[in-house]
Amino acid sequence: MEQTKCLIIGSGPAGYTAAIYASRANLNPVLYEGIEPGGQLTTTTEIENFPGYPEGIAGTAMMDDLKRQAQRFGADVRFGVVTDVDFTDRPFRVTVDGEHRIEAESVIIATGASAKYLGLESETRLRGMGVSACATCDGFFYRKQDVAVVGGGDTACEEASYLASICRKVYMIVRKPFLRASKAMQERVMNTPNIEVLFEYNTVEVLGDADGVTGARLRHSTGKELTIDISGFFLAIGHHPNTELFQGKLVLDAEGYIVTEAGTSKTNIEGVFAAGDVKDPHYRQAITAAGSGCVAALDCERFLLSR
Repeated sequence: MEQTKCLIIGSGPAGYTAAIYASRANLNPVLYEGIEPGGQLTTTTEIENFPGYPEGIAGTAMMDDLKRQAQRFGADVRFGVVTDVDFTDRPFRVTVDGEHRIEAESVIIATGASAKYLGLESETRLRGMGVSACATCDGFFYRKQDVAVVGGGDTACEEASYLASICRKVYMIVRKPFLRASKAMQERVMNTPNIEVLFEYNTVEVLGDADGVTGARLRHSTGKELTIDISGFFLAIGHHPNTELFQGKLVLDAEGYIVTEAGTSKTNIEGVFAAGDVKDPHYRQAITAAGSGCVAALDCERFLLSR
């Protein structure tokens, strides 16, 4: 059976950064990229808020840079999906693609979180061309334009408020007759003149062409339809952490995020660490994920040195 000091599950900013630091610490990490190499950022056309790229960079290009940097220091980056883990004792036993087995002295989990989408064909077709699940990531591209935000909770209100500060008009598409957000967030939205809340509407279709989103067709609970002209369509209906593999094997919070010791990447299992969006329901930014990947690698290095 193959053995390694450090196994990293998942790629993206957290996984690749952990691999960079672990490689430089001579841990010879093995990283399995998972079903979506590079993570969520590979669906983002342009990233302008990651330090070091003054002209911006495509998400796929940035992830390729991080991957090559990890490989430069000796990380063994592999395509493959971890399908089972056994953390009952060390070395930990991990199964990849249902057949390959590997023993690891330590594990860093960086499987990320996935944005929830409506499931519309048009939404999928226009993803990255005006359809986005991160207003703070992509809102800048739609400054002085009309956009829409789907959702009625605190996140949706926060994203609508942010977009209202740079966009001409923001529609909030809310399927219920009320906002679920806190009272303070509701008041902020209602007192922002360029935010229009469309209560009891569902999105039937995102409209667009080869150049991107041009509008959205909505349907009210009464059956009445409405078409709005927009160039950006933002989903704010939540995320779900990619932790199905770890249920019953690690402590997770009520939403499924991995619980870590405050100020560290340490899980409830000694030698197992978590980094990035898989443990972060609040920030979900590339830079914070990369930072937590660094923390996980340093925690992992200290753990192995102490054995």
